[in-house]
Amino acid sequence: MGRKWNNIKEKKASKDANTSRIYAKFGVEIYVAAKKGEPDPESNRALKVVLERAKTYNVPKAIIDRALDKAKGSAEETYTELRYEGFGPNGAMVIVDTLTNNVNRTASDVRSAFNKNGGNMGVSGSVAYMFDSTAVIGVQGKTLDEVFELLMEADVEVRDIMEEDDSVIVYAEPDQFHEVQEAFRNAGITDFTVAELTMLPQNYVELPEDAAAQFDKLIDALEDLEDVQQVFHNVDSDE
Repeated sequence: MGRKWNNIKEKKASKDANTSRIYAKFGVEIYVAAKKGEPDPESNRALKVVLERAKTYNVPKAIIDRALDKAKGSAEETYTELRYEGFGPNGAMVIVDTLTNNVNRTASDVRSAFNKNGGNMGVSGSVAYMFDSTAVIGVQGKTLDEVFELLMEADVEVRDIMEEDDSVIVYAEPDQFHEVQEAFRNAGITDFTVAELTMLPQNYVELPEDAAAQFDKLIDALEDLEDVQQVFHNVDSDE
């Protein structure tokens, strides 16, 4: 698949500053998901997905509770979900998902990150058609064959199952996210190394060393922006 999910997660959380930014981003995402319906993950599937993701990043309970309490309160903050698409060096494609309470600020910040790091913004739809929305769930303590049999017995269809480092990673349709997790829970597995709804590229590109270094700067600049929740791309990497 070209991406090592656990390594990517560890890279994002490797610095103290990045950790605090990740927690802040999850606080906003949890609040927005909770406001879309009831602030209860059992009746709000969008919120349940975000909380599962937060768990794999070890987001402190205090931050989660604060976001949920805020959603239950009378205060209203309006956030807009926006997706930006663009290009990096050598045909690299980038998708940037944001949550913002200031659309003009976010658009300016994302455009500036592209322009200053060898990229350029594209129009809506210029990149996304080359990606597939995908549920990615990872577990430890099971072999690939055991996971395959487990999902077969639960009658859950998935796209692919792969061994990546010390985890078995399941790739499924987005609407199978909860069904895959439920199959694991019924087998006694409640901890996941990754639990994401993501955008996977249909094809990957490899970059020469100089272009790869510049591309890394672009991705770091985008991920560091306050309003950016997730960044997806089609660059093959063994990070």
